[in-house]
Amino acid sequence: MPTKATKPIARKPVLVDLALQGGGSHGAFTWGVLDRLLEEPWLEIDGISGTSAGAMNAAVLVHGHQKGGAAGAREALETFWRRVSDAARFSPFQRGPLDVILGRWSLDSSPIYVAMDLMSRVVSPYTLNPMGKNPLREILAELIDFEVLAQSPIHLFITATNVRTGRGKVFKNEAVTPDVLLASACLPTMFQAIEIDGEPYWDGGYSGNPTLTPLVRECKSHDTILVPINPIERPGVPRSASEILNRLNEVSFNAVTLKELRMMALLRKVADPGDGEGRLWKQMRVHHVENTVLTKLGASSKLNAEWPFFTYLRDEGRKAGQTFLDAHGQDLGKRSTLDIDVLLEGV
Repeated sequence: MPTKATKPIARKPVLVDLALQGGGSHGAFTWGVLDRLLEEPWLEIDGISGTSAGAMNAAVLVHGHQKGGAAGAREALETFWRRVSDAARFSPFQRGPLDVILGRWSLDSSPIYVAMDLMSRVVSPYTLNPMGKNPLREILAELIDFEVLAQSPIHLFITATNVRTGRGKVFKNEAVTPDVLLASACLPTMFQAIEIDGEPYWDGGYSGNPTLTPLVRECKSHDTILVPINPIERPGVPRSASEILNRLNEVSFNAVTLKELRMMALLRKVADPGDGEGRLWKQMRVHHVENTVLTKLGASSKLNAEWPFFTYLRDEGRKAGQTFLDAHGQDLGKRSTLDIDVLLEGV
């Protein structure tokens, strides 16, 4: 059942931009956050930077918004996640009986998942999937008119990692295609690299998860709302092989974001406010939506595409969005609520 709309806050419009991390099925949490934020007429979106699942959410939102405003964006996001779930209905990646009985969303007891997880570490996707098929391609081509993205006043920035150079590349509105979105979500152990203009690309999370700099330099908004997916901190020490690998991936996918935030904090301190570029860094304000539910989910749940799981994450995302608005809604347009200066300690 869709969650009931919350009564919007009455206030003057505030221009914001959004930074959306990637994380497979966990991107449905971001869907929920966006669904809640889009209910507020005073929040006007100036730009969105997205990587992997964040790139999908970003492109779908921009397309839906251009066609039908905030209501159109909300509808487009729900349609996208419903289509992803429908396409995965007969996927071999399904929860095992033990996970179902215990009410866990993970695939840890699924024999197919365990076998494929092990195989992906020794067998190339060029062997497992020689045709390079990805069901997301048809969904994206059907749901998104990419010419509409080029016309949208909302700035769209999608990051993918160039395999040859190891550097991130940011694709903007008119350059975004199904291949760009698939490249941004291309995990190299699962999919063949996506070729764009003769260059191979992998998941953008390796180089920018998401890339933040364009939001400061190319958007009018001075408020960036970061919606994280990969937990920065986890209690305890991972001990099993899967827990260690999961934490390693989280650390690596967060490292580029933390490094960019640290660079932004430094520029904000040393920038000359009289200089045009310096003024941009001085004026920037950073916020983030707290995410606690995803620390309770293992890596295998990122491949769980069951509709009840998506709606569970959506509802948790909506709750997180509401908590953010309650705590920091009045700060938007006035002050930062994420202290990025702490990243300079010890530097």
